[in-house]
Amino acid sequence: MTDLSQLRLGTAPDSWGVWFPNDPHQVTWDVYLDEIARVGYVYTELGPQGFMPQDPEQLKDELAKRNLTVCGGTVFAGLHKGADALEKAKREFGQEAKLLAAVGAEYLVHLPEQYTDQHSGEATEGSDLDLDQWKNLVTGTDELATYLYESFGVKLVFHPHADTHVDTQDRIERFLADTDPEVVNLCLDTGHVSYCDGDNIDIIRRFPERITYVHLKSVDPVVRKRVLAENISLAEAVQLGVMCEPPYGEPDMPPLLDALGELGRPIFAVIEQDLYPVEPHIPLPIGARTAGYYVGCGLGPVRRWPY
Repeated sequence: MTDLSQLRLGTAPDSWGVWFPNDPHQVTWDVYLDEIARVGYVYTELGPQGFMPQDPEQLKDELAKRNLTVCGGTVFAGLHKGADALEKAKREFGQEAKLLAAVGAEYLVHLPEQYTDQHSGEATEGSDLDLDQWKNLVTGTDELATYLYESFGVKLVFHPHADTHVDTQDRIERFLADTDPEVVNLCLDTGHVSYCDGDNIDIIRRFPERITYVHLKSVDPVVRKRVLAENISLAEAVQLGVMCEPPYGEPDMPPLLDALGELGRPIFAVIEQDLYPVEPHIPLPIGARTAGYYVGCGLGPVRRWPY
């Protein structure tokens, strides 16, 4: 049996329905931290930039109260748009990287900007990049990653994402071929890869050194079939329940976890289930069941209550 002991289980505000720094449909940061600690999680991401306290000392205190550790942060950027977008990303990612470094975290997830609106699902730009835009994306990612590591000691991991310009497996492979493996690696989101008809295990086995961070996410194949048939946007698909609890979705998690375990090095495996918008009482039991599922698969750590 594959050794899964080096896969470090965490969760993210996304699993509690948090997509934006402030939103009346979301739980607040303190409720989120209280509830994930209650479930027994040890590692957490910071969520959308600005969601958590931005003062490092306050954040450290709030984490320490609950015996929680930050494993990473997430920031969106549209680097395909060129030099101005890159400078904006350096400012915003730099701010997040400074906070991550202050709390002892080393990974920053680069989410590419969606070409559909996160609220309405309406198209905001074309779904394909021309050659110059693609060059902006890959060279900009290399430059941003180098800046973050040299300035803050934080490692950039790029997150392929539905409704963005790096979504399908062929685009992921092209991105990996065109970026510098010394500074740019993947946050492999298993749900987004499956959503876009990719093969997670194939990506892991063909690009083992580029898989340095993982989002564990599951896709409901029945809802996904409807999404394809009706050309539904990601925002609308999430509201239909396209992202689901792991026993009921794709990819099949046990063989995927085995493939990750075969990499033989510490990797954060962060649970995400896109739930926005969601009633505030719903995420806690889902988070508890999902933690229990992964513990049953051999992942950890998860503490017993009381923490």
